[in-house]
Amino acid sequence: MKFRWSTAIWSIVYLVLLLSLLTPPLTAISVFLIILPGVILYGSLSLKAFCLHIIPVALIAFIVEPFYLLLSIFFLIPAIVMGHFYKKKKPALNTLMAGTGTILAEFLLLLLISTTIFQFDFQGYMKDVVTLTLTPVTEAGGNNALTNGLVIDEEMAERIKTTTVQMIPFALIVTSFIMASITHSIARPVLSRLGVHVPRLKPAREWRLPKALIWYYFIGIILQLVADGSGSSFMTIIALNFVPLINFCFMIQAVGFFFYVAHTKKWHPILPFLLAAATVLIGPMRIIGIIDLAFPLREAISRPKR
Repeated sequence: MKFRWSTAIWSIVYLVLLLSLLTPPLTAISVFLIILPGVILYGSLSLKAFCLHIIPVALIAFIVEPFYLLLSIFFLIPAIVMGHFYKKKKPALNTLMAGTGTILAEFLLLLLISTTIFQFDFQGYMKDVVTLTLTPVTEAGGNNALTNGLVIDEEMAERIKTTTVQMIPFALIVTSFIMASITHSIARPVLSRLGVHVPRLKPAREWRLPKALIWYYFIGIILQLVADGSGSSFMTIIALNFVPLINFCFMIQAVGFFFYVAHTKKWHPILPFLLAAATVLIGPMRIIGIIDLAFPLREAISRPKR
């Protein structure tokens, strides 16, 4: 086996990211990058070479703090799954979905183990976090400039806490997808430079989702109406998570539409990125995605003028 400094460096990167996970200022960044080194190592090395790179990292992590060893195993699993898909030359979308599904399954398993075996009150913890966040606002009343005169009383604060807990499934799904997407977007060019061919995702201008999403959206609206009148917490949780997921899909469709128009009309390359950022930040802009799904907008734009 030929030693390569490039892969050794990624082992060091993995160790640094691993050790920074429990450092509050760095956690938010590290958690979205932690899978990347494992994907690159598994995707570019044989199984034996991969183990020779990972075992020293795991040993050092264990010596520093045994809990780090559990974290390394936790994040290596989705890394191995995505790396395996890269080795098999699977389509990029399949790899992305496999990574997302694996991360989500691990989150759910971790949640199940912590609540059933260790009796960890996750809902109570989340409510405490929201309470801590809302305390300065509720105490300031309408004098807080950030709330623009909005008064958050105890009843409203309680509703916010309840809704936050109920939307945890949506948050886990989106977080898993973002982690897998960031990993793929960085791993693909790195693996290509290491001599591993990794299929690309379709260009953003070709992103088109099934028209059936329109019907799913209507189903979600009906679910919300039924949940509001039923008083069932189970129905409420489904409605609260289903509709935002569909809206997230509409946002992706809108981003694809903007890139398509920019490509067709020869806009400046920066414009579709600015519009994509606006779509993420400004919720109502996802309506463009709904219209693009419901009507043949792209065909109308690309149709030659007579």
